[in-house]
Amino acid sequence: MTDRRTAPPGDIPPPRPTRETIEGCVRSATTAPSLHNSQPWLFRIREGVVDVYADPRRQLEVLDPTGRELLISVGAAVLTLALALRGAGHRADIGIFPDDGQPDLVARVTVGHPAPLSSAEESLVAAIPHRHTNRYPFTSSSLPADTLEQLIDAARHEAAVLTVANPVSRNAIIGLSQAADRRQRATGGYRAELARWTTHRTQHHDGVPPSAIGPWDAMEIMPIRDFGLLQPHLTRAPETFETHPTIMVLTTVGDVRTDWVRAGQALQRVLLTATWLNLATTPISQPVEIPAIRTQLSDTAKGRWAQMVLRIGYGRPAAATPRRPLSEVLLPSNE
Repeated sequence: MTDRRTAPPGDIPPPRPTRETIEGCVRSATTAPSLHNSQPWLFRIREGVVDVYADPRRQLEVLDPTGRELLISVGAAVLTLALALRGAGHRADIGIFPDDGQPDLVARVTVGHPAPLSSAEESLVAAIPHRHTNRYPFTSSSLPADTLEQLIDAARHEAAVLTVANPVSRNAIIGLSQAADRRQRATGGYRAELARWTTHRTQHHDGVPPSAIGPWDAMEIMPIRDFGLLQPHLTRAPETFETHPTIMVLTTVGDVRTDWVRAGQALQRVLLTATWLNLATTPISQPVEIPAIRTQLSDTAKGRWAQMVLRIGYGRPAAATPRRPLSEVLLPSNE
C-alpha cells in the first residue's frame, strides 16, 4: 500500500469539489435568464459530472412552440454552471446532447482537475449574481467602441456573431419588434400564457414579479414586453425611454437544437460581460418569436439565423427575479 504522506505528487489523485460546492455552482446556474423567468432546467449531480436537462413542462407553447427559446435558456444555464465550477477552481468540460437516447439531456458538464482562473473568467464569475434583465429607461450615452468590441468578442467566444445595428437597421428592428408585439397580443392563448407567469407571482419562485416589470414607455416606442398588461391594479408611472437605443442582434450559423444551446451560451457570456462593464441589458425576444419577422432579421442564404435581439446601455440597477430552490431543480443522483 502506498503511503500518501510520502508519495510523489503525481500519485495523489487531484481533489474533487465537494457535493456542497457543486450544489452551490448549480444554484448559480439557476440565475441564468429564461423566457418569462420560466427556469426550464433540471440538474443531476453524479460522480464527477453534472447533467443538465430541459424541463419541457415549462415550455411556453404559444411563444415558443419549437422549444428554441427553452434551449437557449438551458444553454445560458449550462455556461453559468461551467463558469461557477471554474470559479470554484476546477476545469469544466461541456458536452452538448451527449446521449441520443435522452433528448432532454441537453448537456453533460464534466468536473475536471483543479485549474487556475483567468482574469477574464474571474470577471464573468463575479458578474453572475448581478446580472438582471432591466426593463427601465437607459441614459442617452453612447457605448464606447472598445466596450462594443468586448461584447462582440464575448459572442465570438461561443461561435456566435453579435452585430450592432446602425441607425437605419435599428429603427427597422424596433419597427419589426413593435409589429411582432402587436401580433402576439392578438394571438389566441397569449394572454393566458402571460398571466401564468405574471399574475400574482409574488408568492412564487419563478415568473416576473411586479418589482421587475418596469414603467410604461411614455412614447410607446421601446419594444419591451408589457408584463403589466394583465395587472390593471399595478400603478406604473410612464417614463421616457432613450430615443436612440443600442440594439444588437445575436446570430448563429445553423438553426438546429445544438445551435440554440450554443446561442444560449453566447447570450449569457454577452450578458455577463455587459454586467461586468456596468451595463444594463434587455433581451427583446418578440421579433424572433414570429417566424416571418425572424426571417427578416436573419441571413438565411448564408445559413445565419437571428436568435435574440438585445438592448444594451447604461441604466439604473434592476431588481432580481425569484429563483426556484435546489429542491425543485435537482434530480436524484441514481448512484
